[in-house]
Formats: sequence, structure tokens, C-alpha cells
Amino acid sequence: MARAGGENFPVATRLLGTRLRESLLAIYGFARLVDQVGDEVEGDRLALLAWLDSEIDRIYAGETPAHPALRRMAVVARETGIPAEALHRLVEANRVDQTVSSYATFDDLLAYCALSADPVGRMVLHVFDAATSDRIEPSDAICSGLQVTEHLQDVREDLARGRVYLPQEDLARFGCDADDLAASPSPERVRTLIAFEVERARRLFNRGDPLIKTLRGRPRLAVTAFVAGGRAALAGIERAGFAIEERPPPPSWPDRLAALLRSARPH
Repeated sequence: MARAGGENFPVATRLLGTRLRESLLAIYGFARLVDQVGDEVEGDRLALLAWLDSEIDRIYAGETPAHPALRRMAVVARETGIPAEALHRLVEANRVDQTVSSYATFDDLLAYCALSADPVGRMVLHVFDAATSDRIEPSDAICSGLQVTEHLQDVREDLARGRVYLPQEDLARFGCDADDLAASPSPERVRTLIAFEVERARRLFNRGDPLIKTLRGRPRLAVTAFVAGGRAALAGIERAGFAIEERPPPPSWPDRLAALLRSARPH
């Protein structure tokens, strides 16, 4: 939970008020726990992911889970009606990570995002009491856009874990391989590839813009901040010349302001 303030995208601004902020932090804590099990712990990760699935089942059976992050998630899930499927899908995404290290096409990557990212947006809609059918598609687009953006920021980190989230067909299209992604400075063909993926992520945010128009008050503020954070991160990548770096290139304050204004007044 201590890492929430250092994330690339705003997790829960204090402007949301205590109740909404605490609920979003509970979702963040659950997602971080699942990711830590899938990426960082030693030992049998598949067994630990199975344990997480069983703990989710306990939540929806009205029992109290053992881990504090799960207990916080249990309270929020019961208060807001978050379905169990959303939690299980995050676990499944990390189960996929144990056996899948690359994706052939962008559609394949989006199918992975449907497990790893989109469920978080659906949980957030429940917290905002806004989980209507017309909001699901734009919410999914925003979350997939954030996930793709994070992959673009973390190419080196993912390489260290033996993973390449840039679609294989795109690498082939621009004449790149994993060695090119690790090269420093980034070859021109890699920069062209990253620029191509940045535009794809921007289109996902554009598809999600209609969600903002349907929200009011603090929920609208939060989603605007999520989208603006994603757009600013893409602007930072562009400002760095689309090079792959050890750490994500930070967006400038003008980038942040432009992204906020663009997201606050979606077309």
C-alpha cells in the first residue's frame, strides 16, 4: 500500500474524500498483492495463486480472509457489489504470466488486458455506483490503454523477467527483436515501433473518453485523472524520442497540464 503514491498513474487522490479514496486503495492493495504473488515471490507461484482464488471464494462465502489486503478488499466488495469474477480474472492474468512470455498480435495482448487491467476499471465503477452496461466498454478501453502504456514504460523491466509485451507481429513489421529492445541507445527501428504502439494506446484512451461524460462529481474527477495520467505518460515517452529507457521517462508539467485539459473536455 505504501507504493500507491509512487505509481505512474494516480490511484486515489485525496480530493475524492475518505470513503471513495479508501475503497480505491483497497482495490489497489488487492491488485498489488496479486501482482507480487505472480511476479516477485519465491516458490510455487501457481500454488499461491490457487490460494488467492480460494481466499476470494471465502470472501464471497461470507468468511474472513487471512491477509489484511484481502480483508480490506472483502469489505469493499461486499459494500459495493463487486462481482467475484473481477477478482478472479486478476489472479488468472498472473497465472497466464507464469507460462506466456509474449503475444503474437495486438488483439492477443488486448485479450490479456481483459484479464490484467479491465477488471480493475469494472471494480472502480462499482465503487462509484456507476457499473451500468453502457459504461463497461469505454472503461475497458481506458484500462487497456493504461496497461499498454505501462508495458511501453516497462520494456526493460519486462525483458528482465523474460517477457515481451510488444506484439510479435509488430516487432517483425519494424524489423526488431528482443536484442534490439535491450540495446542502448535504442535503434531507430525500435523508436518507430514504440511510436506506433504509443498511437495505439492513445486511440484506446480516445475510445474511453465517452465514459467521462457520463460521470459527475468526484467519480468524474477520478476517471479524468486516470486518463490524463495515461496521456501524460505517453507524452513523456514521445518527449524522450520514443527511446526505451531503464526508467519510465517522466512527463513534463506542460505535458501533464495538456493531458488533463484534453481529458477533462473529451470530444
